[in-house]
Amino acid sequence: MSAFAPIAHPSECPWGQKAFTGYLGASREAWKAHDATELIQAANRPLFPSILIDQGLEDEFLVGKQLLPHDFLRACERAKQKVEYHERAGYNHSYFFIQSFLQNHLRFHLDAHRAQK
Repeated sequence: MSAFAPIAHPSECPWGQKAFTGYLGASREAWKAHDATELIQAANRPLFPSILIDQGLEDEFLVGKQLLPHDFLRACERAKQKVEYHERAGYNHSYFFIQSFLQNHLRFHLDAHRAQK
């Protein structure tokens, strides 16, 4: 599994709370099945061989506390889930950010596929 600037803990950020309430209702318990941090915490074990995340440090959603990647990283550490997390200075939440590191993600998935054979 890999992601670019994911909303890693939507149950705890304003945008995620608004979206979850609109789509799933007000029950925070119902949100847990759609929140990566909550899923890792509930499993309390690795769910994937590895996870790759790239995050731009100038991302307005990171600065605005909408993504919360460090919540996810703490949950992964407790669950012993391997995560390769890269903070990218000078990058925001743009197409250029994704284009700059997409090859790394494709290689990550190709290597994972080869390791399964």
